[in-house]
Amino acid sequence: MFASTRTIVDDGAMRVFCCLLNWRTAEMTLSALDTLLVEVRAINAITPDAARVCIVDNGSGDGSEEMLRAGVNERGADDVVEVVQSGKNGGYGYGNNVALRTAIAAGYDVAYLLNSDAFVEGTALQTLLAHLQAHPRVGIAGGYIHGVDGEPHPGAFHYPTIWSEIEGSVRFAPLSKLLKDKIVPRPVPTTTELGVDWVPGASMVIRTAVLKDIGLFDETFFLYYEETDLCHRAKDAGWDIAFVREASVAHIVGATTGVKNLKRRTPGYLLDSRRHYFLKHHGRAYLWASNAVYAAGLASFRLRRRLQGKPEQDYEQALRDFVVHCVKHP
Repeated sequence: MFASTRTIVDDGAMRVFCCLLNWRTAEMTLSALDTLLVEVRAINAITPDAARVCIVDNGSGDGSEEMLRAGVNERGADDVVEVVQSGKNGGYGYGNNVALRTAIAAGYDVAYLLNSDAFVEGTALQTLLAHLQAHPRVGIAGGYIHGVDGEPHPGAFHYPTIWSEIEGSVRFAPLSKLLKDKIVPRPVPTTTELGVDWVPGASMVIRTAVLKDIGLFDETFFLYYEETDLCHRAKDAGWDIAFVREASVAHIVGATTGVKNLKRRTPGYLLDSRRHYFLKHHGRAYLWASNAVYAAGLASFRLRRRLQGKPEQDYEQALRDFVVHCVKHP
């Protein structure tokens, strides 16, 4: 579907431990594995035992673990793929940390994170590894992400700030133009770029040296903001973050989380993660100021949407849920 048998690695390839996190999407996870296995086999054909895959089932409780083990066996991939059980659905960072600890303990040079709803195209993994080899100060790198329909998805981002909270809640074109350099999702770069703020965890390589330096994912984040925080800590420690345009994956956004479904209330974990990120990186006063401008922005957009007949762009009762969360968690 998306894979290629072309190989670009050489005898100096770094050892890479690939992490696939599953939560109740066993069939899709196996489809993602199919695209990844082509790369793993190609790398190992040049440098034996240089690449391995770990599928972590995050306490699915729906038979996923058994389906995954059977699927790996059916593919004859037991020699390069292991399935492990995390024990609970502790979130994205928690599940990936299970695999990352193994990567560090086993002496791998690089960990590769691939979402269960992301599909490697061509030599995306090998391209990311080659980029790390060529740029020793790049600690984390991500690639070009697009939907299965070919539509480009954001792949390079600015850090969230009070300015992005204003722009993202007000959603007024002249203001967005004024604050264009503060908007969190950057326009999709057309070339490889060093020095971006952060890249998404849907397809991300991380040097294990970075993890030894700054630690693993902060498991306080159940979902969202965890890769933002990891990249932030890496940059603070002196590592570069790169967007590698030639490393392409197809991604089905929200296949596990349902994040694009606006016909529901705002997930509590999303509000929790936002709060923890701002508190951790900016302090309580900055968090309160960001909360105030975001709530005001949501209110202004809600009024303008009704007056102008604009379509709904927020979760149901988004303003109410946000204010209640802020009051309960100052």
